[in-house]
Amino acid sequence: MAGWVLCMTLVLAALAGAVGESRYEKFLRQHVDYPRTSTLAAHRYCETMLARRRVTAPGRPCKPSNTFVHAPARDLVAACTQAPDATGFQSTPTAMGITACRLRGGDTRPPCAYRARQVQHHVRVACRDGLPVHLAGTYAPPQ
Repeated sequence: MAGWVLCMTLVLAALAGAVGESRYEKFLRQHVDYPRTSTLAAHRYCETMLARRRVTAPGRPCKPSNTFVHAPARDLVAACTQAPDATGFQSTPTAMGITACRLRGGDTRPPCAYRARQVQHHVRVACRDGLPVHLAGTYAPPQ
């Protein structure tokens, strides 16, 4: 019995270390690519970055969409100082370069194939303790 308890304690400790990133660190890993990573084949940017950043992985369903922001993290942190909108999200004060990745087709089983679109948009985030922790969406600057 003592051996089983020790084994479970070690397994749980290992798992805790593997998931030890904060919500802000996870946000950065999944959404910030500054400066923009150049890939060997530009049309493979989404597949490359989503795999490299561990957003997609073999054996897991493909994420339907993901957005990469090509601005310094401090510019996204600045959004957390803005007044929240009616839904409680805060927006970056200026538009920034983003790459919006959308899954091609409707099948979420790997291999994952994405369509990339590069635009200049404002970014909407949810903040906790003054840091962005969730990318809620983007929108074009007013014309």
